[in-house]
Amino acid sequence: MKRAVIFSVIAVLLITVVTATIFMVNNAPIKSSSANPNNSPFYVGVTFGGNTINEAKLLIDKVKNYTNLFILQSGPLQNNIPAINEIGDYAVNSGLNLILYFGTDSSWLMKTWLDQYDNHWNTTFLGIYFGDEPGGKMLDSVFHSYDDKTQSSLIKSADGTISGYKIDTNTSVTYKPDGTIITNPVNGPDYSYVTSNKAPFTESYTYSTYYPNGRVTVTTQEMGSLQSEVQDISKAAYSYEQLLSARPFQSIDETAQRFVSEFNSQISRAKTYDPHFKLTFFTSDYALYWFDYQAGYNVIFAQIGWNQSTVQDIALVRGAANLQNKNWGAIITWKYTVQPYLASGNEIYQQMRMAYDGGAKYIAVFNYAEDMQGSYGTLQDEHFQALQRFWNDVVQNDSVVHGGIKAEAALVLPRNYGWGMRNPQDTIWGLWNTDNSSQQIWTQLQSKLAQYGSKLDIVYDDPAYAVVGKYGQIYYWNQTS
Repeated sequence: MKRAVIFSVIAVLLITVVTATIFMVNNAPIKSSSANPNNSPFYVGVTFGGNTINEAKLLIDKVKNYTNLFILQSGPLQNNIPAINEIGDYAVNSGLNLILYFGTDSSWLMKTWLDQYDNHWNTTFLGIYFGDEPGGKMLDSVFHSYDDKTQSSLIKSADGTISGYKIDTNTSVTYKPDGTIITNPVNGPDYSYVTSNKAPFTESYTYSTYYPNGRVTVTTQEMGSLQSEVQDISKAAYSYEQLLSARPFQSIDETAQRFVSEFNSQISRAKTYDPHFKLTFFTSDYALYWFDYQAGYNVIFAQIGWNQSTVQDIALVRGAANLQNKNWGAIITWKYTVQPYLASGNEIYQQMRMAYDGGAKYIAVFNYAEDMQGSYGTLQDEHFQALQRFWNDVVQNDSVVHGGIKAEAALVLPRNYGWGMRNPQDTIWGLWNTDNSSQQIWTQLQSKLAQYGSKLDIVYDDPAYAVVGKYGQIYYWNQTS
């Protein structure tokens, strides 16, 4: 019996040592000192956008031997606390570090989960992936912001239309990109509900349309049906000039301030949900990284893909992170908008290698599509092979220096100039077309990328973040020689 007990104890100890060793190897984000002189951690993994616990576990089992990061990025699972905990436990017990996604418009779900979380994942829980593509939405989609002064809920639409501005308590104003301005009643004599026996109510309202040439039309509608439209400037409550001067988003400086303030408010509020854990807040984006950091994000994943320049995206996100003293990462995203979505395994390997050499602290492969049909989402065998090759030949290779390619020069852009920079005709803050500055920037950008390649950072002229002394060479966007 004693010998059996001794053997049992020894067996338990051996199992414990072996298990701990496996966990340490799988969970080891740090390379040897020769390859990683700063001894800083590095994380590489995949995102999960599926709907079930079993799908998540299947993916974890597939990648756990050659990754150390799992990002639970499932929209449907945000409000399923048992599923979040079970998947998180499975990932951590498999030797992976964990990041959880919650949308900015459903931050209460994050609070609900955090209220019950007991910190048992400890340091393997890296933080919250909070919302997605704030800069990209500003350029290409819808941006919401609240104006305290006028108590207006402003909406910037994809085409640059600005709506929701309250010029007075009874009137909301819409600004169209072509200069047309529409005033809509929000209550008062021009807006009424009329009850009838045939329907709960009918709706009638009168709105005015102001054109840049001075023409004004007054239109009455009832339940969406046009009743009358007359040109009658005498009924106009405002002049075109009055309305135009009141327009929000008047300048790039004001727009930058609104963008930063809106997301900073959301992030600051979310951070109060768990002050003890001091959570790191992540997001991914494909433009305007500089302003994402200013809004309060700790880490930005630059979206590598979309047939954009990988070198340019790294220069933009690394430059923003370097000057603002933040960390950065890369998320390998779609090359195509239809199946197979992702680039080839070899191309993804090269993209990961460029980000690693450039100093990314985090690299992940995006794994979601609405019509994904594979057992592992959009990821195919060639993508898993690329991840395994990257892990073995780069991450675990002492001869490959993480962050070995440093920025030798910086290109400085004008302050608050939120130009998408994806092509010469890209929009500025999703509101304005290109101007003379855009052409100068584009010319300088192509010149400096050709000259320095991966050794270029792109930053903004901002007195809060000094560029002098940080780079060997500094070039300004309007520099002529």
